[in-house]
Formats: sequence, structure tokens, C-alpha cells
Amino acid sequence: MRKVAEQESADMSEPPQRLPASGQGSLQERSLRYVWHPCTQMKVHERIPLLALSRGEGAWLIETSGRRLLDGISSWWVNLFGHANARINAAVGEQLHVLEHAMLAGCTHAPVVELSERLSALTQGELGHCFYGSDGASAVEIALKMSHHAWRNAGRPRKCEFACVRGDYHGESLGALGVTDVPIFHDVYRALLRAAHVVASPDARLAHTGESAKEPARRAAADVERLFAERSEQIAALIIEPLVQCASGMVMHDALYVRELRTLCDRYHVHLIADEIAVGCGRSGTFFACEQAGVWPDFLCLSKGISGGYLPLSVVLTRAQIYEKFYSDESARAFLHSHSYTGNPLACRAALATLDIFDTDRVLERNRARGAYLDELLAPLRQDPRIANLRRCGMIWAFDVREDAPVASPASTQRPSFAQRYFAAACERGVLLRPIGRTVYLMPPYILSDDEMQHLVRGTRGALDAALAG
Repeated sequence: MRKVAEQESADMSEPPQRLPASGQGSLQERSLRYVWHPCTQMKVHERIPLLALSRGEGAWLIETSGRRLLDGISSWWVNLFGHANARINAAVGEQLHVLEHAMLAGCTHAPVVELSERLSALTQGELGHCFYGSDGASAVEIALKMSHHAWRNAGRPRKCEFACVRGDYHGESLGALGVTDVPIFHDVYRALLRAAHVVASPDARLAHTGESAKEPARRAAADVERLFAERSEQIAALIIEPLVQCASGMVMHDALYVRELRTLCDRYHVHLIADEIAVGCGRSGTFFACEQAGVWPDFLCLSKGISGGYLPLSVVLTRAQIYEKFYSDESARAFLHSHSYTGNPLACRAALATLDIFDTDRVLERNRARGAYLDELLAPLRQDPRIANLRRCGMIWAFDVREDAPVASPASTQRPSFAQRYFAAACERGVLLRPIGRTVYLMPPYILSDDEMQHLVRGTRGALDAALAG
């Protein structure tokens, strides 16, 4: 043991390896030296090169080599109206010359006020108070803390537990991970987390022969009722991804589930948190996914597309009844949560420009036409024996590649996974797609022309052939 300790001590005393001077090498090489990339096993890039991007143009990303890639996943689901959008550019540029940032504690400004008014109006005033953060995980943290604190202020401090849906993803900060049920993100940090109650998924693929998607939704809602009957005195809130559980493989369910949960939360006095970070802003086919269930949650979390993919911004909308629980002469009853960039004026102006585009361009209506055309282009995949469960919700399409799909023999034990092979093959065909395991999904920006949709589907199908061929 002493020799081991001496060796470790000697290793620690050696000078660190000196990195090459900055600015030397290709963009990819420099990035791998200095940038720790998110959601990535960095060793993978010994085999799969980074995409070195020089600029964006509409639905396209252009590499330093000049290769053009159609952004089929809206750059992680944020870019709604294309890269370098002229109208959003103009709004942010104008705001740069007016007010770039000021703290929102004790101050206010026109962009944050107008954005809050417009978001509340989109809920018909049901959710009339907006609290701002910087990203999706921070919005979830805000909603969780606010729920428990509201119950505490109401004289029910025992309501400090949370429930989430099997397969749900809500972010990677510790509070958000506590209500996330995707093992690859969750398991390594389990010792740091406060466990949530996990209820059954309403996944439409769980329907038995002859059943509609409503039946697994009803069974999942019954599981929630069983939990509430036992623990409602301790549960502060149930958090859900309405209509689509995105990070677990674009798992889709019937809107009946959301409607049933609203009824149960009212009956058992549990808050309902709708994480619409990925599915809001028109992605599900309506501006808010909850609209399709005809109900409103107690907390609605938005991020990603709300700023058009321009600047980090998140917001939690909540009801007046919850806001009033904090309104007091006592500082301890206030919601003492903050982010330095809360309600940043530049981000709010980008969000306002995004809402303007929704209003002036009849985006939801036009998306229905685009969606119908993409359905038509993707239809031949329904007969492809290598895939299953081709599905769609609004502007999200997905299909699962069967585990028994024929694959060419591996050339080596270091063979990349299906998702890695598919990503590389799609890029070779001029499309940026990033499967989740064996689930291929499309989540394109809302501006594609007919030609661009044809290109997207050609790349999708061609990459499937190449990835399975090895």
C-alpha cells in the first residue's frame, strides 16, 4: 500500500502535460484540446470527427469545409425559424443599442414586461405570472421549489415529495435529475439525488391488440391515482412532459392522459407541472401542448424554442393562486430564487421577435401543411420491415429501428453504435440527425421548403440503409 501511495504521490508531483499553443491546428483539434463537449463521451471523437461549423443560413449549417447540412433536429430542438433569421437578428441588434442587461431584482424593463403579458395572454390569462431563468433545467428547479414553498406557505410543509413519469427527462441539475427517469443521465448521480415517485408511462406503443392510444393513457392515469391515494398528503407536485417524452425516444401518448392528470391533481390537491421545454412553442402542433388536452397546469415550463434558438432563456408560468401564497410582508415567504441573467433584455427581445413570427406568418397553420407533406414523404417507411412505430406529434416524427434488423458483420470490436453510424451516414448525405439509441427522429425548423423536406427524407432513408449496412 505504501508503494502505491508513493507512486500516486510521485504522479501528482509531475508537471502537467503542456498543451499546444492556442490557435494551432484545425478547429476540431483545437476544440478537442480545450472544449469539453456536452452529452458526449469525448473518446468517441477519436473515431468520429466534430462538425466544424462556420455559419448558419436558414435551415442549413455550413461547415468550414463548405459542406452544407440541413438541420433536421433544430440544433437540439431550439431553432424554430432558421439560423441567422433576419427578423430576430434585427430585434436583438436593436436591443443591443438600448439595454443589454440589468438585474431584474428591484428593476424592470420593457422586453420582460411585454413578453410576460404576451405569454399570459396565450394561456387566456390562466397562467398570469412569469418567473424567468436561463435554461430548461433551471425552469424545472424553479417550478419544483415554488411548488413546495407554496404548500409550505399554505401551512402544509409535509408536501415536499415529487412524482414523475417513467422515462421522463427534465434536465441535468440535481433537482431536475431527481425527477428524471432516464438511467444514463440519472444513475451515476443517484447518491446525490432526492428520489421521486415514478409512475407508469402512458406510451401509446403499450396499447394491446385492438386498443387505441387512450387505453395505455387510462392505465397510466390509474397508476397515478393509486400513488395519490397513498401519498397525496406528502406529494407537492407531479411533473410531466405532455404528449411527448422526448429524451427517452420520442415516446408519444394521447392527450387524454394530461386531462386525466388535471382531474386527479385537483381531487388530491397536488400541483401539476407541465414541462413544455421541448414540446411547447408549436412543436406539438399547438402553441402549448396542454392546449390539446383542454387544460392548464399549475406551472408551465418553457425554454428552447421560446427565444428562437438565439439566447438562453427559460420561464415558468404559474397561476395567481400560487403567486398569492408568496405575497406577504414576511421576507421568508418570498420566493428567494434568482439567476444573474433573469429576464435578460436581449433574450426577451429574441423571444418577442419569435412570437411576432408566429403571429404574422400563420406558423401553426403552415406547419399543418408541412406536416402533411412530410407524412406523405415518409409513408413508404411504414412498409419497411427494419423499422417499427413510425409516429408523429405536430412537428415531431420518430421511428424505432428493430433490434433484429439485419446488420452487416462488425469489422472490429471498436465498431461505433447504431446511433453513431447513423449520425455519420446522415452527415455524409447532407443532413444533421442525431438518433436516441435506436430511435430516429426528425424535429426540423418551421421553415422548410418542399425541396428541403425531400432532401431531409432522402437523407433519413439513405442514412438508415448505410447505418444498417455498417
